[in-house]
Amino acid sequence: MTTDLRLLAYSFVLTWVMLLTATFVRTRYWTISGLALAFGNRDNLPDASPLAGRAERAARNMLENLVLFAALLLAGHLGGVKGSRLELGAELFFWARVAYFPIYLAGLRYIRTAAWWVGVVGLGVIFEAFV
Repeated sequence: MTTDLRLLAYSFVLTWVMLLTATFVRTRYWTISGLALAFGNRDNLPDASPLAGRAERAARNMLENLVLFAALLLAGHLGGVKGSRLELGAELFFWARVAYFPIYLAGLRYIRTAAWWVGVVGLGVIFEAFV
């Protein structure tokens, strides 16, 4: 398996961890009442704390970007695009997204935006392989 496809699989795992984290923080999974809420239908979720809101927005943003990342990589592989550009772009995207999550949770907005842009540059590097 190529490095870029491996990073796509790792990005799936990262997305899953981000979604679980958002759910756990929102429901306060570590408490008895939170555990009951998490296992229920979540009809009566409490208002999101600032941390829970950031976790949910970060997870949603990762889902949105994962679709773009997967589409570019898979189009490249199906189209026979070869070269280190796919791997470099995938590495930039993945590691930027790994950094993005704790930065977002910490509420560091300007650094978060910089990490997000590094991920976008990674997508651009992948796209450049098509040209």
